[in-house]
Amino acid sequence: MSLEILIIVAPVFILIGLGYIVARTGLLPQATGDALAQYVYVIAIPVLLFKTLAAVDMEGETPWALWASYFGGVFATWLLAAGLTRRLFARDARACAIAGTSASFANTVMVGLPLISAIYGDAGLTPLLLILSIHLPVMTILIAVIMERAAQADGVGEGGTLSSTVKNVLRSLATNPIVVGILAALVWRLAHLPVSGLMKDVLDRIAGTALPVALLSLGMSMVAYGIRGNLLPGILLSVLKVGIMPAIVFGLGAHVFHLPPLWTAAATLTAACPTGVNAYIFANKYGTGHAMSSNSITLTTLFAIATTSLWGGFLHLWGAG
Repeated sequence: MSLEILIIVAPVFILIGLGYIVARTGLLPQATGDALAQYVYVIAIPVLLFKTLAAVDMEGETPWALWASYFGGVFATWLLAAGLTRRLFARDARACAIAGTSASFANTVMVGLPLISAIYGDAGLTPLLLILSIHLPVMTILIAVIMERAAQADGVGEGGTLSSTVKNVLRSLATNPIVVGILAALVWRLAHLPVSGLMKDVLDRIAGTALPVALLSLGMSMVAYGIRGNLLPGILLSVLKVGIMPAIVFGLGAHVFHLPPLWTAAATLTAACPTGVNAYIFANKYGTGHAMSSNSITLTTLFAIATTSLWGGFLHLWGAG
């Protein structure tokens, strides 16, 4: 493990730990954590995305190879996790879909943004934000469609059509604050409008609160998860999430699509981020896979300071950073 990388990433996870301690000890009520998470989700992160994407310089690169590398890793890991869960644990189609989600849905916002920023600075945020710009819409639509089909395969679906499912998801995404921030940045960019002066000052102040508050709120939310029964599937999915998925993304970025080293590193480290809470949200919605998703979130977050440091050290030795 690279000590230099560990020192860089340690503050990210110390803030998560402080949030957990604050909530666990009752120093602040859980409602405060929920309010902080809402502030981050509705205001701070959309502002950060807007101000960065509206003025980002891609240095002549196009995002297609980056997206192919990252989402190639997502889809391969999803299929592997779902297949292994079916074969090894004989779970139904819905649980296998939750397993795939738990192994491939990275916490790109709460952990990815501060982690990439800490290691690679603003230059590293460019590829991460390009991934983020389509991550939520792509993953939400994909998972919703798969879960609806899985529910029907298990005999508990409502029989909705594919088009109705996609329409419902798109309707929800249209009012999602992160998606709104991304779309506003796109419009601003296409109109060739500047982000400067008083506007930039205000946006910078709000965006500056996004990352530390996101980490504290994530730590406070971890109190609600914890380790639950049936631990083996969670361990398997955690290994896939922080080990196999970033390896696939690295292989695609470095050796198939030949991304710039910094873009390959940012995509790989993003893939190595812990499982996002969306996995548990979908488990709750469809009434299955609660333990798998909760254990994946907890285990990948608990060991993230070590796993992300290992990946960061490997990427540094490889030539990024």
